[in-house]
Formats: sequence, C-alpha cells, structure tokens
Amino acid sequence: MSVVRRALAVLLPCLVLCAGVSSAQGTGAFVNWEHPHVHPLDLTPDGTRLLAVNTADNRLMVFNVTSGLPVLAAAIPVGLDPVSVRARSNTEAWVVNHVSDSVSIVDLTTLNVRTTVSTDDEPADVIFAGSPQRAFISCSQVNRVLVVDAANPSSTPTRLSLQGEEPRALATNAAGTQVYVAFFESGNRSTMLGGGNAMGGGGFPPNVVSNTAGPYGGVNPPPNSGSLFNPPKKTTNPTPPPVGLIVKKNAAGRWVDDNTRDWTAFVSGASAASSGRRPGWDLPDRDVAIIDASSLAVTYASGLMNLNMALSVHPNGTLVMVGTDALNEVRFEPNLRGRFLRVVAAAVHPATPTAVTLFDLNPHLTYTTGTVPQATRDLALGDPRGMAWNTAGTRVYITGMGSNNVAVMDDAGHRMAQVDVGEGPTGVVFAGTRVYVLNKFAASVSVLDPATNTELARVPFFDPSPGAIKVGRQHLYDTHKGSGLGHISCASCHIDGRMDRLAWDLGDPAGDMKAVTGQNLGMGIPGMTSGFQPWHAMKGPMTTQTLQDIIGKEPLHWRGDRAGLEEFNPAFVGLQGDDVQLTVVEMQQFEDFLATLTFPPNPFRNLDNTLPTNLPLPGHFTTGRFGAAGQPLPNGNAVNGLRIYRPPRLLDGGTFACATCHTLPTGMGGDVRWNGSQFVPFTTGTSGEHHTGLVSIDGFSNVTMKISQLRNLYEKVGMEFTQTSNLAGFGFSHDGGVDSLARFLSEPVFTFQSDQELADMVAFMLSFAGSDLPKGSATTVAEPPGPDGKDTHAAVGQQVTLTTASPTPAQASTLATFLALADSGKVGLVVKGNQGGIARGATYMGAGVFQADRATETVTAAVLQTLAGAGNELTYTVVPKGSEVRIGIDRDLDGALDRDELDRGTRPDDPTSR
Repeated sequence: MSVVRRALAVLLPCLVLCAGVSSAQGTGAFVNWEHPHVHPLDLTPDGTRLLAVNTADNRLMVFNVTSGLPVLAAAIPVGLDPVSVRARSNTEAWVVNHVSDSVSIVDLTTLNVRTTVSTDDEPADVIFAGSPQRAFISCSQVNRVLVVDAANPSSTPTRLSLQGEEPRALATNAAGTQVYVAFFESGNRSTMLGGGNAMGGGGFPPNVVSNTAGPYGGVNPPPNSGSLFNPPKKTTNPTPPPVGLIVKKNAAGRWVDDNTRDWTAFVSGASAASSGRRPGWDLPDRDVAIIDASSLAVTYASGLMNLNMALSVHPNGTLVMVGTDALNEVRFEPNLRGRFLRVVAAAVHPATPTAVTLFDLNPHLTYTTGTVPQATRDLALGDPRGMAWNTAGTRVYITGMGSNNVAVMDDAGHRMAQVDVGEGPTGVVFAGTRVYVLNKFAASVSVLDPATNTELARVPFFDPSPGAIKVGRQHLYDTHKGSGLGHISCASCHIDGRMDRLAWDLGDPAGDMKAVTGQNLGMGIPGMTSGFQPWHAMKGPMTTQTLQDIIGKEPLHWRGDRAGLEEFNPAFVGLQGDDVQLTVVEMQQFEDFLATLTFPPNPFRNLDNTLPTNLPLPGHFTTGRFGAAGQPLPNGNAVNGLRIYRPPRLLDGGTFACATCHTLPTGMGGDVRWNGSQFVPFTTGTSGEHHTGLVSIDGFSNVTMKISQLRNLYEKVGMEFTQTSNLAGFGFSHDGGVDSLARFLSEPVFTFQSDQELADMVAFMLSFAGSDLPKGSATTVAEPPGPDGKDTHAAVGQQVTLTTASPTPAQASTLATFLALADSGKVGLVVKGNQGGIARGATYMGAGVFQADRATETVTAAVLQTLAGAGNELTYTVVPKGSEVRIGIDRDLDGALDRDELDRGTRPDDPTSR
C-alpha cells in the first residue's frame, strides 16, 4: 500500500474515526433481508478445503479440513447476501450473491475475488456441466437460468426462460450432460374460485361459488363435511359472508374441494368462463426443469411438492427433492391444527419424469392428532434445506433448518438416525469419514461422524447480526418449540419471512365475531367512514402475507382484525398445535426480530432508484376491457403510472384517487385521521400498536378490510386467466382470486382510458418499492400522508471488479454513478481486494476520498482505481447507507479498523479484541 501512503489526505483523523464508527453506523449498520441459503457449503475436489458462505458477513469462508476438524484459513469478501458456493476446481470457487445480483469468482490461491459476473435478478445457485464446461446460474426472481462460458465468464450469457416459479437449487447427473433446476414455489395444483366479489356487474372474479349450477346449488359458504359444517356453525353468529373456495387438481385431473365436490367444469371445462377462465385452463405444477447441457432443451417433472427446498442426485441417477407439501385445500383452523403440511421427499428419474415416488420424512407421525408429547416432537424434521448422499447412495443426510437436526435416511426413505446440531442447519456435505453441516442461525459448522451418527465438534464463526435477530429468530422457525407435532412453524407458510404463494381458509365456523371498535375507520375521510361491519369468524380463503416491515404498520392481517402481533399468539396453540403460547418476553423477542425484516432492492427500478419510463412487461396481458383479451401489454411508463395514481386524477367514480386509500410511500393506509381540516396522528394502542386505515368500500363481501401495502406485488405474478398454462394458482386481492395486476386495475371502479394506461399503472405497481416516492399532505384530504417503510435502494448490492489499473469505459461510467449516489447520501460504497499480498478494504467517505482499513490511510477515488491488477483485483460494492463502515473497514464495529487489528495481532471479527 505504498501508493496509498503517498496519497494520504488527512480527511478523518484516527481518533475521530475510531470514536465515531459505532455511533455513525447506528441501526443501519446491519440490514436484514432474511434470504435463504440454497447451496451454502461445498468441498474442493481434493477434499482438503471446505467452502462456506457467511451470508450475514458477506464473505466466503475457507476452512482447512485435512485434520477432519474445520480450521478457518480465510474469510474472503464477496457480494451482498451470498447464498450458494460451488468449487469449480481446487483453486476456483463461484459464490452466488442474492442481493448483489452477481457471482463472485474467487481465486483460492490468492484468496481474492478474481472477477464478478453480473446476473439477472436474485441469483440463487450455480453449477457446472457440459463439454465445453458451462456454468448454469439460476435467477429466481425472473424464472430464468443463465448459461455462461465457465472459461470466459465475462462473455454474453445465454438466457433460458423456464416455465416455473422461483428456480433455485441446481444439480447435475454424474456425466454432466443434464442440469436439474428445482422451482422453489412450484405450487400444489390448488387454485381459487371467486365467491366474495360484491362489486356487481363487471366485477372480477365472478362469484362462481354462488352459482346455482355449481355443486352446492349456490350455497355459499358451502359445507365442508357432506351437507354439514365441521366444526358446526355457532348458531348465535349472523349469516357468514359469501366467500371464495379453494379447489385442488387430483390425480385423476379433476378439480375438487375439501368436500370432494367436483368443480372441473368451472375451472377448465365448458363452464370455465363462470370462474373467469378460458376452457382448457391449467396449472401444470412443474417442480423440476431438466436441461440438456448441450442443446439447452428443457423438459419438466411435475407433482412432487409445494415448496422444493433442496435437490440432489442419487448415485443411480434418480433425482431426489426435499421440501414441504401444504394441505391448504382443507378448510378451517380447527381441522388443520398442528398438521397443515407434510415434510416430504420425492424421487423421480429424469428418464421417466412422470413416475414420482413420495416419502414422508417424518414416518413416526400419524397425523391423527395435532399434538403429541414433546419427546415425539423432538424426533421430527422441520423445514428441510439441504441434503447429501454418501458415496454408495445408501445414506442421505437431510438438514432440518427448523428442527435444528440432521435426519439420516436410507435410500428407501427409512429414518436411520437423527443428530442434533446448531440452530438453523442448511448446507451439508458428505466427506467420507466426516459430514459437515452449516448452521446458518448459530453461525457454526457441525462435524458429524457418519459411522456413529454423532456430532464430534461445533466450530463457530463470526456473525455480525444484531442480538434482536439472533434471539428472536427462533420464534419464526423453530418447529420443535412452536408446534404440536414438531414439524411446522410460522415459517412453514411465512417462508423465510415471506409467503408460500398459497391461500388458506383459516376461519372457524364455531368462532366468535369481533367488533371493529377502536380502529381507524376510513381515516376519517368523508365518504369512507360508514358501512363497516364486525369481523365474522368465517372469513374465507386469504393468501399468506409477507412479514417484511409489518411491525409499526398495525393492525395486521388482510382484514386488520389483529390489533398487533400479540393477537397472533393464540395461533401457536390453535393452528400450530403447541401446548402454550409465547411468553410476554418471547413475544417481544419475536416482534423485535420481525422489525428487522426489510424489503430487498426492487428489480424494476433504475440504478438511481427512479421509476422506469419504458418497462417491458413480459407475462402481463390485456384483459379485454379495451380490445382483445390475452394480448401482451405494451411497455409501461411507471412515471406516468405514478401521475395517474395521484390527485388530481380520480379513478374511483370521480371521488377518490388511488393515493387516497393506498397512501404513498408504502401503499397502505395512513396512520392518521382527518379532523375536518387536516390529518392528525391516530393515537397508538396500549401495546404500542399503530392504526393504519381500514376501508369498507373495497367491494368484498368481507366488508371491513385493511388497506394493504403494495411493495411486493411483483412477487405475486404468475396466474393469468387469459392463458391456458399458468405458473401460480393464486394472484391478487386478499384471497388471490384476481389473476393479474392488469385484471385488478380493470375493475369497474378504475377509470383507465386505454391498455397503455393500464400498462403504465402495471409498471408503477411492479416498481412500487416505497422509497423515493412523494408523500401526501396533512392538509390534502384526497392524498393523506402515509407511513414510511423499510425498503432498499435499487443500487444496493451492485458490483464492479477492476482487474487492471485502467477501467473500461463501461466500468468507469458505473463507478462514477456509484460515487455520485454515495455523495448524495442515499447509499454507501466499499472496496475490497488484495494489495501487496494482503487483504484490504476501504470505505467511501465523500468528496472523492476513501478511508482505508488502517486509520492513518486515506486514498482518492482516482488513485484507488490505479491499484487494481492481476492478483490485486479490486471489487466495488454499493451497500446500504449506514453499513459502509462495518462492511468496508470495521467488521465488528469496535472502533478499531480491520487492518490495524491484524497488524497488531488482534481480531477484526471480535469486538472484545481491539
């Protein structure tokens, strides 16, 4: 770093920097996106080094395992939120960075990132196959696999669009001639029939459940046990509202409900129009894509499970998948208590993809009751996330991220043993005399003896996650602690804090009504304060909602019928089957953890987080309102969509704007109330809960509804009634009965003028991240001020790796944009790489100057670029504002910079060692 020393500029004196690091970082020092591991552990081909991603610390860890015990040899900075790693050779590893939309190619000799490959949105895994060898990279958000020349990774990739939702885990056959892709959100062949639409003529979806030609002669809600309800309806309750109904395609290809009534004619047959569909409508439920590594031809295997979590290949060539399968077609919470899904494995050979064998990974459970003794619960495997076979294929090791154990099974699906490990096990590799397991939540590696099926050691590693995450996370995931059979948790449906893409009818015919007393009814806006009704215990199907940024945005749930998180506590007993609810302390831990969940960068925003003006809309179709239905929508202008969304444009009968209810910047109702002249804050509740707005004018038979946030709508795309082949069975609205965004926006209350305006609004909805949107006014009744949200700037995670002292024009332009965004205060910027054979870091402090990881060293941006070269590559990464010191120069935020600590023999990953 002699050049750096010559370029010293006394910008931040050591004492000021060291004293101010922690306070300057504040709560933004760590951003929790809660992204899942996919393939986080691997061995080099020679078996001497174990590679593990440290997602929280944005590093690849390299352990020496020649002694059998992992000894940390290096922790190499990569991109943001690494979730997978594969060793291409003994000297090269590819690390998939989920937030950075990149793959870091790491030189295991120099222990540095050699180059960075940009990918499409949210990459999940990488694997190598074919001759010549190519890298296959799954990009989960765009349902695509990138095919990259492994020897020339900077060349333009081939993009394969796949017919499945969320491609993640990858595998290959032994010959490397086929690549297998697991669709994480494959669905389970269930879908929604409309029945709760109260908009009248032209409203969507049609109320087919109430159709007199249907199996129940129009009775809605229909019974679920012959001609009766189980449990019986409470006689003192008023008549329940008409609602939608979940149906599921059975093995005979018939669409039936949980009362075995056949709705096929109304889903795919001659009467499909009665449910808004085309005749021949289908939900193929593709679980695995099979890619020919040479021709790139794609075929599919179907019928495995709902959430496909991990994929492996048995030595005999059979594909084996583990995950969960939901029973969401079963109605009513008492009937689902403790047993609303199964933890399963599925086996299918690529040569005969229609022949599927299913195994229950908890064969000791009978499911005749929702609660068993704790000792039996402790035998269960929950939330499986990884699997590895022994060489002979006689044993497979399956990690239970929710059950904190490893199940050892034989190749016939019989449980041989289980081994308790650290919290949150995900990755697993078989290494002959050892099995290594990565414990994501505990931040450790467990070493197992496959001969005795015991844990020999548990090796910890550094985790910068705040205490609120480490302590409270268990209440979302722990299946042994939080359920009656030991195999389910909140995260079984709210997968990784998000959603399972399904709807569930968790009403209770025997339940009680609930008054709307004390809620923020219509935000006091004239014309919105009347018509509210008590919440009925039979609420009908409702889609699983994300848990991201819900704390402080109360009331909760689609109807707003839960004042705060505390009111979900009974679900641990009533739905999950546990014996007791969380204690007051545990519930606060849970709430503190959920408060950290943050929306990731929106994939449709421009790099500077502005709205796109010419956004292609593949997969979005016209609805027939302005012309022929089923035609591709034109490109959309989200800036114009925002203009249409706000006053003075009024879309609801000339009375309200979109922003009147769905306030900016989050889309949910305001935590305010109109007093006749201005909006004033609504008083918080006794537990500190907030009161965002409820409405009674949404056109649902469930009259009282919360105004929902709009920041994850792009996650719900995939159902299209104008098309016969669909990727999802549930779409938009509270019950998922509206197939597409364009369809929802075509409801009669919205006065759009053309398909182009529809496209502009669809573009805006897809780009609705929350930040950098205008906010309403306290004195404008048509545009109330909305609550702020937790989302991430679109540039966060973006990377450039310099391999020479002279950046290409494209690199120079991108770096200039990075610096400008950092100067604006919207993001942070860090640089990592080798200099003089040692790992270095720097953080951009503004005014064209970087602070190095030695307190006495700073360097200008111009000089820093000239330090890049072969073996001394430099990788620039945009990071969340407030996290740049931790990520760049002070890992443990103890005020002593990383290289200073290493120079004096203390540890930069230990805040007690300075």
